[in-house]
Amino acid sequence: MPRVTLTGINGNLKVLSERENHAYLVAYLKDGDKSAREKLIMGNLRLVLSVVQRFANRCENLDDLFQVGCIGLMKGIDHFDLQHEVRFSTYAVPMILGEIRRYLRDNTALRVSRSLRDTAYHAMREKEAFINQYGREPKTAELAQRMGIPKENLVIALESVVDPISLNEPVYSEGGDTLYLADQIGDYSDDRDWQSEISFKSAVSNLSQREKRILYLRFMAGQTQTQVAGTVGISQAQVSRLEKSAVQKIKSEL
Repeated sequence: MPRVTLTGINGNLKVLSERENHAYLVAYLKDGDKSAREKLIMGNLRLVLSVVQRFANRCENLDDLFQVGCIGLMKGIDHFDLQHEVRFSTYAVPMILGEIRRYLRDNTALRVSRSLRDTAYHAMREKEAFINQYGREPKTAELAQRMGIPKENLVIALESVVDPISLNEPVYSEGGDTLYLADQIGDYSDDRDWQSEISFKSAVSNLSQREKRILYLRFMAGQTQTQVAGTVGISQAQVSRLEKSAVQKIKSEL
């Protein structure tokens, strides 16, 4: 089968009917017709595409996921049992999903134990089942009870498969004033330099009341420069200039 990518396919994909799927499955599985297998693959690419789109919010390369999904489709074709009265799509979708989930589990950015990954993906399946049954998301304790494991183990397992993000990841942006994840993380070390703290307070005390207010609103109240401008009654450009000037004064004294 030639390599097929998401960018290489179009909206005119041929979709086989259930009757055509069955006829080609019989031709391939009973008579060994390899061309029938090829037609089954090409005629069910849209099925793979529909499954891959469930993972569109992941940071993965969707072309890679599509290729992995095609492997699941081919396994579904090769292992299909003609004696079972089940639609081919009903059988193939779990095979495609399983192949993609196995790929994601084994290709995380951080290496974690197989048991943790298995617990995490088991939890995801149980969560889907809970939502389908009760129409709401389960609480952590409910999900842990459903799985028969301690709540702490469930939390650790789920956190182990979360994609890491950069400290330079923007979390808020308005008017060119961007707040990054690193800006939200403080240093809570107990080993603080009390002399530096005294020097900092002394430097701040030498600022004007307006400068103090701007720094408070920006770094204590968490307002953007645009929000500070509205609160203080000056332009955003003035806020930016006063903020930089105040920070520079503190740095020079320290």
